[in-house]
Amino acid sequence: MTESDLQAPAPIACIGLGALGLPMAINLRRAGYELHVHTRSRTPESDPALQGAPGADTPADTVQGCRALLLCVSDDAAVEAVLWGEHGAGPALTTGSLVIDCSTISPATSQAMAQRLAVRGVRYLDAPVTGGTEGAKAGTLTVLCGGSAADLKRALPVLEAIGGSIHHFGAVGSGQQVKAVNQVLVAGSYAAVAEAIALGQHLQLPMEQVVNALQHGAAGSWALQHRSGAMLADTYPLGFKLALHHKDLSIALEAAQATGLELPITAAVRAQEAELIDNGLGDADVSALRRALPRNTNMKEARSRHEKDTLK
Repeated sequence: MTESDLQAPAPIACIGLGALGLPMAINLRRAGYELHVHTRSRTPESDPALQGAPGADTPADTVQGCRALLLCVSDDAAVEAVLWGEHGAGPALTTGSLVIDCSTISPATSQAMAQRLAVRGVRYLDAPVTGGTEGAKAGTLTVLCGGSAADLKRALPVLEAIGGSIHHFGAVGSGQQVKAVNQVLVAGSYAAVAEAIALGQHLQLPMEQVVNALQHGAAGSWALQHRSGAMLADTYPLGFKLALHHKDLSIALEAAQATGLELPITAAVRAQEAELIDNGLGDADVSALRRALPRNTNMKEARSRHEKDTLK
């Protein structure tokens, strides 16, 4: 196979059609790829935007005749199951094909998958993504890659269909290590926005105005710009599941522990997330961290008073 064999309309398998995986698959289809899809729930396979991309009954069926597999599933166990479980894709992949794993998993699992696939002559690239559902839909995800330079070069046409920024950090597993760093930053920024929103609300400030004033200054962040509205409204439509971020923080904390490093802020946020998950918010967006802090019961009264003062 040549390094350009993954240009559209090459046959590509896509397994995992969740909040990120489905829009990624849609962008691959729009880019002209001959797409074969599978997901555990099966329902997203019939999305109208995937018309012409046949759904398959099993991971093994999905990769038949495909040159690459794009994988975007929830955790280490799901990757293991897709590749090596009953009717797994691993034994069905042809020699010379490439697995592009966009799941967020531990670096050790990525390395183990790469080694196991290599025995069958299959290449592996760990390529976790960041940018939320917004980036997945727009095709502007940041892709964090670990693997050989040759495999990355070969995968570029596929990655460019889903991402706006593609970065290579070294051997297999290094992409997952960078994703762990990313999730630590996400934890701190979301928690800080949640605390700032709580403080402003308890001070009975006009918070929409406050956010507008602060988001372009030194306190500005992606979380403040994109998730403060959800925190103010106390509604948390899915961008990235709290339960999945909680899993990612466990990976980051395990990596830190292995080096003898403590991450107290990350540990505190993970504890907050665990409590929220116990209270049934695991499927909500990470911005549900606002629920870890008390709300001002006088907010409605304060808002009404502010609106009256504004009209004077």
